[in-house]
Amino acid sequence: MTDDKNTTERTPGDRPLASDRMKAGAARAPARAMLRATGLDDADIAKPLVAVVNTWSEVTPCNFHLRKLAEPVKAGIREAGGTPIEFNTIVVTDGISMGTPGMRASLMSRETIADSIELAVSGHSLDAMVLLVGCDKTLPAAAMAAARLDVPCVILYGGSIMKGRLGNRDLSIQDVFEAVGAHAAGTLDDDGLAAVEKAACPGAGACGGQFTANTMAMSLTVLGLSPMGVNDIPAVHPDKHAAAFEVGRQVMDALAADRRPGTLITQDSLRNAAAAVCATAGSTNAVLHLLAIAAEAGVAFELGEWDPISANTPVIADLKPGGRYLACDLFEAGGAAAVIRRLAAAGKITDTPTVTGRSLFTEAGERDEPAGQDVVVDVAGALKPRGGFGILYGNLSPEGCVVKLAGHGKMHFEGPARVFDGEDAAFAAVQAGAIQPGDVVVIRWEGPRGGPGMREMLAVTAAIAGRGLSDSVALVTDGRFSGATHGFMVGHVAPEAAADGPIARLRDGDPLRIDVATQEITVLADLDARTPAPAPDKPAVHGVYAKYRALVGSAARGAVTVPEADLPAIRSGSAASNTPSETKQRKTA
Repeated sequence: MTDDKNTTERTPGDRPLASDRMKAGAARAPARAMLRATGLDDADIAKPLVAVVNTWSEVTPCNFHLRKLAEPVKAGIREAGGTPIEFNTIVVTDGISMGTPGMRASLMSRETIADSIELAVSGHSLDAMVLLVGCDKTLPAAAMAAARLDVPCVILYGGSIMKGRLGNRDLSIQDVFEAVGAHAAGTLDDDGLAAVEKAACPGAGACGGQFTANTMAMSLTVLGLSPMGVNDIPAVHPDKHAAAFEVGRQVMDALAADRRPGTLITQDSLRNAAAAVCATAGSTNAVLHLLAIAAEAGVAFELGEWDPISANTPVIADLKPGGRYLACDLFEAGGAAAVIRRLAAAGKITDTPTVTGRSLFTEAGERDEPAGQDVVVDVAGALKPRGGFGILYGNLSPEGCVVKLAGHGKMHFEGPARVFDGEDAAFAAVQAGAIQPGDVVVIRWEGPRGGPGMREMLAVTAAIAGRGLSDSVALVTDGRFSGATHGFMVGHVAPEAAADGPIARLRDGDPLRIDVATQEITVLADLDARTPAPAPDKPAVHGVYAKYRALVGSAARGAVTVPEADLPAIRSGSAASNTPSETKQRKTA
């Protein structure tokens, strides 16, 4: 290193560092003086400055351990020649806020997390990033920020929680929500509910099934933003810290090679991620989040693409909420690589680059898998012939909506609409025993704008399951579902009620037909001839809630706050073609 007042180190190939703008030259002496006050010396300042973005929090087991996990990441960065700069951002945990007004903050937090990462990294001209994530919205938010900034980065998921255990049963948070429904139905007493509550969550880590966090963790691996295998390792597994150290080294390798998210987030990798979600019957939230990541990256990937991908991708992983196993079981069975290898062998996905510089198929092909495991099966012996989703259109949802198929084999449902203006009213009706077999429960005014915040309906769906109605009741909403939801559920109805969508014109008792095979959701009534129902009385919104309501777009575009003019153009028709399109010009930080 030469005189720190005027020059700094360079990355391989003598490319200037982004941080040079902040720290190099005589004019930047004040910035260097402040960096010295944090404990950095000449050598530290001269090296690449790498953001270690932490979503650590004491409010949730999903992120509770990330403070400690950051230490081996930083050690890996230092060993590989970088200077780590750690900072924190927020998390809003769905499992705790579920069923409360605070649940409206959950999806909003995705945008705030992405915004804060963008502001902190670009505001300090940092050279690369490691993003530590845990609870649901932190994973897509990290990928969205990566797409915006397009600086070399690696995303590290803190990992799944281990199994809860009660008697001879494995438990997850899903069982607690469903126990609430059973308690209301009188089939579980107070002591039984308390026993499930105390046993379900044994320690640190994100919710254990193929719910939203684990679904998105696999998606990040398939997108190439996370190295193969690291996201599979459970939170408390002894190998997690060693993997975190390697992530620190890998981000320096990505910086040296100038591997950026813009080369990884493509139509092919997004379609691969969608196929992996379908093959594992993962969370419907992945539809929303992958659309949002595509929007931030400027890649034309649309809602209509999900149906042909799902129809062509059988379910090959026996995971909760519809199956038998949890994420820690998938880890022991070979993890994401076991799914990727089978999809690749069947021609369901294509080979794409990853953050390591090696291809997806190469990385997956080198992973071990124990003989005789039955968590992941071959495509020829698939658990279900099609993936866990369908995309529907019709007079109730002209822009499209998502039907969840996990845990049941239904492709058709007809029944009278039972219409509720908000989740709370629907939950009360279910708990009171007012919902009968054959009903279609409709919950509106819970969309991105109408909530605002697009709450998840887990309290309602779990109550339905707890009362034994999962196989005989359908639910339709302009809100979202938790990844722990199972049953015949249709969400993300767009346009939403607050955007004058047809769902606002639905009336109690209207016959509703849902047909997955024909991709139709139809109300057998003339909705156009009606005036919308008045919006329910809600407290006035202020601050971030008001800003979000003013900016958020349709769920059919990922419910992002990206200006419409900056979004990729939507092709006409209910299902997108496979014709590649140009991506928008990216700007580096």
